[in-house]
Amino acid sequence: MDLAFAIENLLNGLQFGLMLFLLAAGLTLVFGIMDVVNLAHGSLYMAGAYFAATFTSLCGSFWAGLLLSVAATAAVGVLLEMAVFRRLYQRSHLSQLLATFALILIFNELARMIWGAQALTLNTPPVFSRPVELLPGFSYSSFRLFIIGTGLAVAALMYLIVVKTRLGMLVRAGASDREMAITMGIDIARVFTLLFAFGAALCALAGTLLGAILEVQVGMGESILILAFVVIVIGGVGSIRGALVGALLVGMVDTLSRSLLPAALRAIMAPEAAAGVGPSLASILIYVLMAAVLFFKPRGLFPARG
Repeated sequence: MDLAFAIENLLNGLQFGLMLFLLAAGLTLVFGIMDVVNLAHGSLYMAGAYFAATFTSLCGSFWAGLLLSVAATAAVGVLLEMAVFRRLYQRSHLSQLLATFALILIFNELARMIWGAQALTLNTPPVFSRPVELLPGFSYSSFRLFIIGTGLAVAALMYLIVVKTRLGMLVRAGASDREMAITMGIDIARVFTLLFAFGAALCALAGTLLGAILEVQVGMGESILILAFVVIVIGGVGSIRGALVGALLVGMVDTLSRSLLPAALRAIMAPEAAAGVGPSLASILIYVLMAAVLFFKPRGLFPARG
């Protein structure tokens, strides 16, 4: 196998895994601490991408669009938590699933009404217009390298916040034993609101960065939400470390299998058949990985609750 091809796919897998981590981190905190199954998490990712495309167009600056998108999506997250999710904390998971599924439909229809059915384009900033030569004869997208750096920086920042700060201590207390945290006098309502806003901000960051690579369109949050749930199941519900490891595993398996499987299958079947079977097998491998992890570690690789 060509070395440049292998390095490029490894970097693509790392970049995709870190973007999945941005989504899964907020989702696992909401699920692990609030005990809320939030299917609308992907809709916040979509909203962040649409906000970024709109603000970038209005301001003429990708960076202004990014900052305004994060702020606007975090504000939407606060409103959702106060208006909807506070009424769901004591409800069953079935009620939460139905309510958040309704939110997906509402978000999609609102996006279609405001921005239309056509996909929007979010251009990358001019500073990342040229690839970077990493090795002699091998160049890689500078914007994808920026995404990798941003994902690693956010992961390090979250580690410091969760492990080294008082807010992190409250989050870990809530994840380990919510009832005990309430008994100890922690204002769990405020922690919930902050967590929800933080998760929404991470969604906006991921939506803006991936929206510059993919298209910004209605329903873009649903497909990636499924992968985010796979990540937190593999990593362990409520665990930031598990979300990071699970996201990197899923990102690598998804990217490498999609690039390598068709080539491998061409050795044993016709090229047309390999081109059709390869992507399908690649999609299945992620769920095979999840099943294997759950077989040996039913609560995920790094469960938060003891």
